[in-house]
Formats: sequence, structure tokens, C-alpha cells
Amino acid sequence: MTNLETLQRWVRESGRIVFFGGAGVSTESGIPDFRSVDGLYRQKFEYPPETIISHSFYLKNPEYFFRFYREKMLPLGFEPNITHRKLAQWEREGKLQAVVTQNIDGLHQKAGSRKVYELHGSVLRNYCTRCGAFYPAEFVKNASGVPRCTCGGIVKPDVVLYEEGLDQEVIAKSVQAIRSADLLIVGGTSLTVYPAAGLIQYYRGNRLVLINRDATPYDDQADLVLHENLGEVFSQLE
Repeated sequence: MTNLETLQRWVRESGRIVFFGGAGVSTESGIPDFRSVDGLYRQKFEYPPETIISHSFYLKNPEYFFRFYREKMLPLGFEPNITHRKLAQWEREGKLQAVVTQNIDGLHQKAGSRKVYELHGSVLRNYCTRCGAFYPAEFVKNASGVPRCTCGGIVKPDVVLYEEGLDQEVIAKSVQAIRSADLLIVGGTSLTVYPAAGLIQYYRGNRLVLINRDATPYDDQADLVLHENLGEVFSQLE
């Protein structure tokens, strides 16, 4: 039996699937990731991307932060791909209980997924840092310079910057879902960004599947490893 056939059988037999995904889920929708050959970390900027999207840089140089954010981190106009759509289908069928994602693009929800735990926030949610008023992503995209609320406060994207902590409620719900899963599929992530990558340690079952083009530090702990593109794998699953 091939690895793909084994995965298909496990999907068929499971009723509490949890999917844990990273940037590789969205690259097939055209959204660039951070670490690949043409990813953000390989592009030339005045400062390293890690510096620009840090909390301290945002505070010190908001104009530059928002210029970079609009150009490189505001993925609007993209559509869900086969992976997003298949996961939403499994949720509708009652097989998948949650998606845990490191992505901030909202494509899982756009595909129809309802229970999505966004570890790093979402570009679709933006709040005034002074009065808390909500603004859509288009407001930030179309603003000139630093986006300002009618009250004068800065409108900040609800994304987790470097030096900021993850939302503890999202972490707790992700841990609970992963712990109770009968099949954990991890896809499109290098599993090198913590604390997010450490969440898979909470899995208690014996069907841990890793799908990633490149090897990850957790390959030897997985029950099934497929070094393939997510789209190629998910397009063959029922």
C-alpha cells in the first residue's frame, strides 16, 4: 500500500481529523511564503523582514512598517486552493474537527471552514489601538501612510508580530483539538517556528501525518511522511 493509499484509508476511518498548516498551504494560491527561494526572507529590503515585522519596529517606524505590510503581507484577492476546499468539505461531512493555522490570509474561512484557530492572527481583522473600532483589510490597504481611526488612533492589523505573544485562548483551543484528534495531518510547514511548531507534541494518537516538500525536524516522529506538494496530495483524496 502506498503512503497516499494509507492516508486515504486513515481519512476514511477517522472522525476527529485536525489539520495543522503553515505557509505551504497558501503558496499554491499564489501567496509567497517566507523561507523558500523567492520568499520574503530572500528579498532585499533596507531591514531584515524579521526586524520590520517586529513589535518594536512597528512602534519606532510605523510608516515603514505599513509600507512593507501593504506591499508584502496583505494578501487580498487570492482564492482558496484544493487543500483549503478539501478541508472545508471534511468539516461539512463531520470528519474534521478543526484547522490550526499559522497563516494570516483567511483563506480557510473563505473556503468554508468554520472552526479555524489562527495562531498568528488575521489580516482581515484590524482594530484602532485607541478606541478598539474595527476596520476591514481594505481600509488598511487603501490608507496612505499610517492608517488612522476617526478618533486619531492607529489602526493595527490583528496579526502577531515578532516579540508579541500568541493569543492564549487560541493556543488552548488548538492544544485541546490536537490532543483529542484521531488523525493529525500537518502540512506546508517547516515546523521550525515556535511556539507554534511545538503544538504537535500534544498529539496523543498514532496517526501523525507530515506533508511537506522538504524534510522537517519531526519527520522521524511521524507515522506517515509525504515529501510532496499539498495540492498534489489533497487533489487525490476523497
